[in-house]
Amino acid sequence: MFLKKAESKVVETEYSASEMMTIAAARAVSSQDVCFVGIGARSVACNLARRLQAPGITLIYESGTIGTEPDVLPLSIGDPELCETALTTVSVPEMFQYWLQGGRISVGFLGGAQVDRYANINSTVIGDYQHPRVRLPGAGGAPEIATSCRQIYIIMRQSRRTFIPKVDFITSFGHGEGGDHRRRLGITTEGPTLVVTDLCLMRPDPLTKELTVVSVHQGVTREQIVEATGWPILFAADVAATPPPTDIELATLRDLEQRTKIAHGQQVVGTGGSRHGESS
Repeated sequence: MFLKKAESKVVETEYSASEMMTIAAARAVSSQDVCFVGIGARSVACNLARRLQAPGITLIYESGTIGTEPDVLPLSIGDPELCETALTTVSVPEMFQYWLQGGRISVGFLGGAQVDRYANINSTVIGDYQHPRVRLPGAGGAPEIATSCRQIYIIMRQSRRTFIPKVDFITSFGHGEGGDHRRRLGITTEGPTLVVTDLCLMRPDPLTKELTVVSVHQGVTREQIVEATGWPILFAADVAATPPPTDIELATLRDLEQRTKIAHGQQVVGTGGSRHGESS
């Protein structure tokens, strides 16, 4: 049974920073959204939203599944669970040329190894491109998602290694050098409008497009956010407090993750995690 609203009282149960991040991301979408979903935290957030306040959301995975409603979280974009529960499955060229580049997707969820102050994402290399210290999995469909979805939500754990002043390589274009850089390149979509981390929520400044903290999770201090950011992070004039998880949100998330572990033959362990505001 899907719960359409998460209006119950806030839980006193301990929860992890990862659970807070996932729930905060899930709250950002509605039943009217058509979402291009990735794997990992992005998939968890979107499928959690479908079970809470966004039962009508349309989930699209890169493999071509449209309107999929998996009962458990997929292992990959090629998981049979996605195809079996989808309204339809189309070819990858159709997915990108008609659905994505046709402007039919409202929100794209992305993550990466690095993100910079203007929300550019790197998932290609760490270090010099010709002689990298680390070679990463690469782009996949992320560059097209970043420019063709109407807006982008980024979900990443926050540290100085991941939030750096300038990414080593731009895999997925965010706001480039800031300001009107997207418009000057002829990109008409909004780009990254929200960054969800395990510490806070960020949005780009309306003019400069530099990421700015707009909400801080319970138990997290400004000093922690500054310490976990590789540039002098900006805070909005009126910084909100992120509402902690409700009992319904937390119970629904943990049930989804537990059923997924059972379905995939993994050992089920406690899901409580660390205390409010702490990293898991």
